[in-house]
Amino acid sequence: MNKMYTESDNLQDYLKKSEVINYDHRLIVEKCLELQKGTGDEISLIKKVYEFVRDEIHHSGDIGAQEVNCTASEVLEAGHGICCAKAHLLAAMLRFFGVPVGFCYQKLSSSRDVNRKFLHGLNAVYLKDLDKWIRLDARGNKPGIDAQFSILEEKIAKPARKEFGEEDSHIIFADPNPTVVEILKKSNNMEELWMQWELGLRDLFQD
Repeated sequence: MNKMYTESDNLQDYLKKSEVINYDHRLIVEKCLELQKGTGDEISLIKKVYEFVRDEIHHSGDIGAQEVNCTASEVLEAGHGICCAKAHLLAAMLRFFGVPVGFCYQKLSSSRDVNRKFLHGLNAVYLKDLDKWIRLDARGNKPGIDAQFSILEEKIAKPARKEFGEEDSHIIFADPNPTVVEILKKSNNMEELWMQWELGLRDLFQD
């Protein structure tokens, strides 16, 4: 991964609450306070919250769920979401603790057809003690995918392979992509979502 660039130089922009990143929701507050117990420093807290979203919140596709969730509280309540929706939850939970979090996107190849591309969403988290941003991918692990909390060497679900035309967006966005949010909100099921997912890809990666 090459150098990442923040969309804003103001860290406060990466702490904002919104309709989607609704970290004041009762369910999020309760879960955050529960996870906070026993953590002594910020980095261990970030790791604990990340691993909760990665492991305890399922990727909708992995469990064959048809329901589409968008807001952080919806994802937590349902217990599943696609990659971008899980990124909304991780951002909300960490922002609750005052940790700056942004949104990152990738153009990746389908596992069935390398010529077919899809949009993948993950997070970038600012570590105050180290004065650095790291990308964390809460998609959820399965055979062939082993994303981990890692400070020195990035360990995300799928590093972009340039030889296959895959790309990383190098911008750390303060807000989720509006096209992605609109698709998540308007899709009644996963089939409808995947039919429109190309719109998000085109919005973020203009060829």
